[in-house]
Amino acid sequence: MKNAGFALALAMVAAPLGAHPHIFVETALRFEVNDQAQITGVTVTWTYDDFFTLLIFEDMGLDPDGDAELTQAELDQLFGFDLVEWPEGFEGDLYVFSNGEKIEMPYPRPIGIAVEDGFITATHFRDIPAVPIEGIEILQYDPTYYVAYDVSQGVTLTDPACIAAVTDPNEEEAFAAVEEEAGTLENVFDEMLIGVHFSDTITFSCAQPSN
Repeated sequence: MKNAGFALALAMVAAPLGAHPHIFVETALRFEVNDQAQITGVTVTWTYDDFFTLLIFEDMGLDPDGDAELTQAELDQLFGFDLVEWPEGFEGDLYVFSNGEKIEMPYPRPIGIAVEDGFITATHFRDIPAVPIEGIEILQYDPTYYVAYDVSQGVTLTDPACIAAVTDPNEEEAFAAVEEEAGTLENVFDEMLIGVHFSDTITFSCAQPSN
């Protein structure tokens, strides 16, 4: 059997100077909010682009007839494929900050898998140590920018009184930061951790309870 994590592992290695995204992922995020207005977890849904989907099918020996419709047995085989063989130090490309302090999260658990219109959609859940929703900032990015994430599928919260605001990256500032970092490299193949400059920024606000 081929290494099921091989294609995904390609997305987790450093990209050389001049790199651009090779994998595109549309994301939905749903945050759990407890009755004390604390964030306690997040459901992460990743929809992979069609080319990467085909790479995974080939790597795992799925969909031999090429109709992009998997049997239940094939879906069972695919379930959790993107949560195996994470390289040391890989944080799942999701970063949670509380008043500027990074919150460490435990390893995720897979909860869903689907293939629709030729795209793999994988869902996992991550517990978040309870932190007040006020002052939370979420970034989702691949440090090497091999993978580009877009929260186009929406950000929601379980508390209807709370809403999310998504701020797009400033592309002009992002490319300026990349150019500045490139100027510090001693070797063209040195690692550039530029993904953070292209990340959406997610913040929350909650309506005050009425008296």
